[in-house]
Amino acid sequence: MSDRERKRAERQKRKRRSAERAPASVEAPPEPNTELAESNGDAAQTETFKEKMARRYEERNAEARAKLEPLPQDARPRAVTVGAVVSTLLAIVFTVSAALAIAGVEAGGREIKPLPIIVFGLALWGMTIGMWRARYWAVLGFQTLLLLVMLASAFGLVVVSSVLQAVGTTVLLAGAATLFYFMIRAMARIQMPSSPGAE
Repeated sequence: MSDRERKRAERQKRKRRSAERAPASVEAPPEPNTELAESNGDAAQTETFKEKMARRYEERNAEARAKLEPLPQDARPRAVTVGAVVSTLLAIVFTVSAALAIAGVEAGGREIKPLPIIVFGLALWGMTIGMWRARYWAVLGFQTLLLLVMLASAFGLVVVSSVLQAVGTTVLLAGAATLFYFMIRAMARIQMPSSPGAE
């Protein structure tokens, strides 16, 4: 074999080797990011769980609404009637207190400012009239008042100094909580399309 043929054979070998190495040298496609895929899968599962919970919550709400009976014309739920009576008594107490404050009567040696008592008394009279007419806003306002009474009673139990105070505060807390609970259902009935005054 001559030198020329030998060189030609070597060149061909080198070409074949470079051709074989070229595919291996090409960058391999990046491996899929398994962590990102797993996080996306978790997000999808979380979204599915949220959707399931939302559907179940709506189903429970629909069942509760189906069990409610619409209020007859000019009717009031019993809990709202009880709330109206309680609000009336409180309004009378605050009206008398405001009259005494205006007259200059002192309590515990201190002068009473009549303006806050008058404002609170007017608010109670407004809630009383609204609840007698089974108005949603009045029931909501009275529930806010009940919530404040419950919080004050709960904090009051921490600082009671006698058994009588503890019993009285506990009774007040239990009564306010019970009325609050029953008024929630009453509010739902008042909100129904056939509530008092609706066509």
